[in-house]
Amino acid sequence: MLRRRADVVLNTMSRYRTPQQPGSKYVTPEGKQRLMEEFTFLWKTKRPEVTAALAAAAAEGDRSENAEYIYRKKQLREIDSRIHFLKTRLEDLVVVDSVPSDKSKVFFGAWVRLEDESGTVMEYRIVGPDEFDPDQGYISMDSPMARALMKKVEGDEVVVKRPIGDAVYTITAVSYSPLNRK
Repeated sequence: MLRRRADVVLNTMSRYRTPQQPGSKYVTPEGKQRLMEEFTFLWKTKRPEVTAALAAAAAEGDRSENAEYIYRKKQLREIDSRIHFLKTRLEDLVVVDSVPSDKSKVFFGAWVRLEDESGTVMEYRIVGPDEFDPDQGYISMDSPMARALMKKVEGDEVVVKRPIGDAVYTITAVSYSPLNRK
């Protein structure tokens, strides 16, 4: 009996995950809109579909060996977890929809064009941690790159600390509207 309790405690302990540090609470108006659309889709469309499929799977009989039932339960837990996260996160977000008074400096929401030492040009927009998207060039304000860029101006050199070594970039443009492609 004691050995069984120890096994249960060990299994419980192995699932422990250290709490993550919450990201910054800032978001662009577009980012908040996307999060609200995701919340609405999950709550009004996806969750009812999964609930109906779960009910149909439960009606098939023995649930212990019913793969469809087990899968739908897991899917519903994941949806409910995401809904809970979005609900609490949306309550805490601060929408930044104004441009700073000094538009020459890099702050939240800025589009920045950089050039590295080899001449490669890249563009990023500094956004909140909930809306980063590498494919669009959106980087989180909590990222090492964005932290290095903050409060810098066009012409400044920025050193970004990376695990493989420091990288040096030169800021070639700062804007609070999308940059024109070269």
